[in-house]
Amino acid sequence: MDFSSDTSAPAHPSVIEALARVNTGMEGSYGNDSVTARVRTLIAQTFETDDFDMWMCASGTASNALALSLLCPPTGAILCHAEAHIERDERGAPEFFTGGGKLVSLSGDAARIDEQALRDALASIDRSFVHETPPHVLSLTNLTESGTAYPAEQIKHYAALAHEADLTVHLDGARFGNALASTGATPAQMSWQAGVDVLTFGLTKTGAIGCEIILLFGKSRAKFAELQARAKRSGHMPPKMRFLAAQAEAMLRDGLWLTLAQTANTQATRLANALCAQPNVALRYPVDGNEVFISLPDPFADKLQKAGAKFYPWPGNCYRFVCAWSTTDAEMDALVEAVAG
Repeated sequence: MDFSSDTSAPAHPSVIEALARVNTGMEGSYGNDSVTARVRTLIAQTFETDDFDMWMCASGTASNALALSLLCPPTGAILCHAEAHIERDERGAPEFFTGGGKLVSLSGDAARIDEQALRDALASIDRSFVHETPPHVLSLTNLTESGTAYPAEQIKHYAALAHEADLTVHLDGARFGNALASTGATPAQMSWQAGVDVLTFGLTKTGAIGCEIILLFGKSRAKFAELQARAKRSGHMPPKMRFLAAQAEAMLRDGLWLTLAQTANTQATRLANALCAQPNVALRYPVDGNEVFISLPDPFADKLQKAGAKFYPWPGNCYRFVCAWSTTDAEMDALVEAVAG
């Protein structure tokens, strides 16, 4: 009963099979291979556009930091939620990759930026004031670090506010598939059609080994050469890119990534229902994806852990349970039995 993290899950068998299939013959290096070319076609179909460029990385931190380094100069700032992964969990990588760009934290319930907080931050920008660090980027996260989702229309609204203030918009999509499965939006509706300029499209948490794709949409494509240069300089230009591409091809083919995200979401809902049926147990945040943040009495939490359940204590006086594509019905049955026991 391991509900510690979706990064603890195995890779989907289709990913392993894809790696074996491409492990033959000679292919071009650094993304100049036939597998990467096929992935570009799949992404064009998935996102309903050919107006993009892409780069693949092995980790979300690398993809976020590289993407933000394109958008924010050393003298600028990035607006994000106070609980955003780039703020709390990336060891200063965005600041390092931007050469000193500042993260400015905004408030909001359940790790979603409050509209008034965003409006106030945008209204206060004065680029003529030399002592200020003016924002250049708005960074959103979907799913958020509290497991909640921004609907596509809210992203579109926030992006319009940011663009009006001459900011670009970055979306951290480490759990992008879970957000889509929860909201019913299409990949296009939640990205470029909503005004997102750069998406870090995560497949690792959904079932890959390690595959994150930086997508530059529209005008942001002008920065692609700079992205390649920064990837090379920072050591994030995989020589055998085909092995990252093989993971993406397996996940995107026939919409497997969305099927796996929905599976994880469904198990999380079942988990939340089982826990909330007990006295003195309450959800801390809505379950909009594959994560459950819940307040448990300490004796109850101890009982679950002694029964073999793995989960984390979380800030805000709650616990985090995460379901993955591989969370089985047997694990869920065992948890339900432990809850009732």
